[in-house]
Amino acid sequence: MAYKILFFYLQGKVVMKEIGEKLKNARESMGITIEEASNDLKIRPSQLESIEEGNKDAFKDIYYLKMFIKNYSKYLGLDYDEMIEEFNEYLFDFTSKISIDDIKKAEKEQRKKQKKLKTVKISSPYTMEKQQQKSIPRFLIIAGIVIAVIIIAYFIITLVTRNDEEISNTIVDCEGVVINEFA
Repeated sequence: MAYKILFFYLQGKVVMKEIGEKLKNARESMGITIEEASNDLKIRPSQLESIEEGNKDAFKDIYYLKMFIKNYSKYLGLDYDEMIEEFNEYLFDFTSKISIDDIKKAEKEQRKKQKKLKTVKISSPYTMEKQQQKSIPRFLIIAGIVIAVIIIAYFIITLVTRNDEEISNTIVDCEGVVINEFA
């Protein structure tokens, strides 16, 4: 049983090594140095070397490795779909050999990490949850202002009309004496 696992492990290494060798041979046949490719692709030289050596363990995320292989293949003028297909086959073979116990163990570790993250408050302004402020909603403030304006306008209008009625009902002579008041 152990020899089968070792065989599949080594077979996966061979596939990654083959992908890396194809990329390296294409780069060297074009006369491009690692540094030139690194500058053009905006990838560190060590990452390109790891790809060419078939070292997937140098990458934290397999997705980035896949994108690097795709971009590197495009850059070198290779059929990047074929390279990605080979990589996907390698990845499928590699991941299909993982035991269920290992998957469960990884899930438990992931849950532990998530629990630790939940207990620790992160104070970065980009990752903080915004606290809901207990405040009066805007529509209530606007409604209150509108009602206050209406009440003030009503009192002003009633005062003005009351004064106009009093003025029109009162006749005053030239000396300021009230002659007749209509009421």
